[in-house]
Amino acid sequence: MPEQVGTDQVQIGQESTAPRVRRAVIALGSNLGDRDTLLRQAVRAVDATPGVTVVAASAPVSSTAVTLDGRDPTKPTYLNAVLLADVTLGDDALLDALQAIEAAHGRTRDVRWGDRTLDLDVVALDDATVATERLTVPHPRAAERAFVLEPWLQLDPEARLAGAGRVADLATRLTEHSRPVPGATSLLDPDPADPADPADPDASLGPTPATSPGAP
Repeated sequence: MPEQVGTDQVQIGQESTAPRVRRAVIALGSNLGDRDTLLRQAVRAVDATPGVTVVAASAPVSSTAVTLDGRDPTKPTYLNAVLLADVTLGDDALLDALQAIEAAHGRTRDVRWGDRTLDLDVVALDDATVATERLTVPHPRAAERAFVLEPWLQLDPEARLAGAGRVADLATRLTEHSRPVPGATSLLDPDPADPADPADPDASLGPTPATSPGAP
């Protein structure tokens, strides 16, 4: 009688059908509307996306807007943050999901690097390199953006950006830095501006101007 293969054994020649899980680093930015609430809603929407599980999210930081002509302090200030997520989606599917969330939160693309209600950028996917017409990973300007590197370090002090090195080292080389937001908490925490959440209303950041960086 042939030997039976136990349920906890892997049968020879049988291929695993489990999707590959990748760790995504996603940068968030907003300089229009109730920025803190928009970022918190975006984190929840990303986590609700099939094939995506948010595992950590930074507190928001403030930064000056970056335009095609450089930093512009006359523009509304940005709130920026970073989230880490485990994803099983392909590159295009992930990008489609993030752009759908942007659109659902009022994002328009009339002006390149213009003001926006919500910006979601894929910064890294494990240590992978992606170069297509739609997506470049690692993000080509991540190493120059304090509003990306500094929130990322909140979540992973030992983080590395593929091809560039330790995120902590990259951040120390920059002359411009993001600014902490008093009272800000992780974007995974309850929204202090939402009366349905049992949070201290004094912690609300509201839609006050901050300083920006959601430049793509």
